[in-house]
Amino acid sequence: MSAATTVVRRHAALVLAALLLAGAAVAFWQADRVRDTDHVGNHAVVDTDATTRVQSAVASALVRVFSYDYNDPAPTEQAADSLLAGQAREQYDLLFSALEEKAPGQQLVLTAQVQVAAVKELSERSATLLVFLDQASQRASDEESAVSAAQLSVTATKKGGDWRITGIEPL
Repeated sequence: MSAATTVVRRHAALVLAALLLAGAAVAFWQADRVRDTDHVGNHAVVDTDATTRVQSAVASALVRVFSYDYNDPAPTEQAADSLLAGQAREQYDLLFSALEEKAPGQQLVLTAQVQVAAVKELSERSATLLVFLDQASQRASDEESAVSAAQLSVTATKKGGDWRITGIEPL
């Protein structure tokens, strides 16, 4: 190997080492910058208190709006007025207008129970949940009862400190 080849290799090694050091410095600078910035947009991952609050609010709301007694429909209507908004309210009105027509003749009572409510995404003002809901129905007219299960994707929006359900999608 000639002296010129050895010098070229040394220079190439020095240039390569300098490039690697510069790359490492940029990588450390970027990593430090990322650590200093809050990149956690999904608070469900890190804020257990907020996650628990939205789970409780949505579960309670669903139980109230999906429980119905033909003898006294007012509590269900009041719950829908205060706990549903937007598309969820429109869907609910369509569903329950048909129910209200048939319920007195069947003497229908519905009882909802949330089995599981898991928060998929949570921000300061909105949440998306996966909910497993059971609804027991009892008809006094023929003494029949049944339980049906539903899996729902529920969207909630926080307004004035309270969570309102704005979307319900059966899965």
